[in-house]
Amino acid sequence: MITDIILILLSLGIILISCFIFVNAIELFGKTFDLHQGIIGSILAAIGTALPETIIPILAILFAKGSRAHAIGIGAIAGAPFMLATLGFFVTGAAVLINTSLKKRSFAMCIDRTIISRDLTFFFIYYGIAVSATLYRDIHPLKLLVAIALVFSYAIYLKITIHGSGADMEEVEPLYLTRFFKLSTSFFSITLQLAGSLVLIVAGAHIFINYLDLLARTLGASPLLLSLIITPIATELPEKMNSVIWIGKKKDTLALGNITGGMVFQSCFPVAFGMVFTEWNLRGLTLVSALCALSMTLFVLFWIKIRKGLHPGALLAGGALYGVFLLGVILKMR
Repeated sequence: MITDIILILLSLGIILISCFIFVNAIELFGKTFDLHQGIIGSILAAIGTALPETIIPILAILFAKGSRAHAIGIGAIAGAPFMLATLGFFVTGAAVLINTSLKKRSFAMCIDRTIISRDLTFFFIYYGIAVSATLYRDIHPLKLLVAIALVFSYAIYLKITIHGSGADMEEVEPLYLTRFFKLSTSFFSITLQLAGSLVLIVAGAHIFINYLDLLARTLGASPLLLSLIITPIATELPEKMNSVIWIGKKKDTLALGNITGGMVFQSCFPVAFGMVFTEWNLRGLTLVSALCALSMTLFVLFWIKIRKGLHPGALLAGGALYGVFLLGVILKMR
């Protein structure tokens, strides 16, 4: 058990360092091609950091046998958007409060309302359709049609986001790779650092998940707890850490867009895969987690629309919702 804990802490360190490297590279990548913050945060960063939580359930469904493995895979797919919409929002709001108390930034959040509202709207529609598909899970042709539509719908989101307006990148730190190795900053060096950071993020998440899983099993955690709580927390770490880094840099649109863009991606590809290769039977706490994600999304979206901005207190509400859900999981395990 001690070895597992040490390796978990080591993997956390790998993920944290990798996220700093990734944030530095993705900012310079966007700056090089004059990309606005919507593209950088909601698409590039979101897709890059979504790799761990996308790969894990797919591997579980494809290569593990039995209904238990499929149940864990579905739980992980549904758990990812839930974690981002609750714990991800909470961590972002908490990061604002902490940095404000340390006098590193102001309390007010400066976000591009158009970008964040668009992300939340797309997620609510796409994920709402995916969740409703559980009602006709036995009608395979219709379920397959919805899965295909979700994948192609992401292309619509990409087109609108890419062609939409957004603030350009301004203050960007020099590339870490060129600073440490005394190289010139070029497209090759930026791409090399970006690719290397993604490899480290995936590797760190893989180590974290494996040993967290072993520790959880040693402590007698149930498959439900593993799929809905433990695994998603592990796989969503890159998004949360990136958002904390960007909040510290006062780049709120990138911080929140990394989460909301990840939610849109998660509502399309992993969900579509689950609908095709499993029964896609959302029930019990798995269904509740999906409904919680939709509810929190609607809450934040209405806040932005009505208040014409976003307050970190609204994001902290995600932590309360997560706490209530976690209590429900614990009570169900008894």
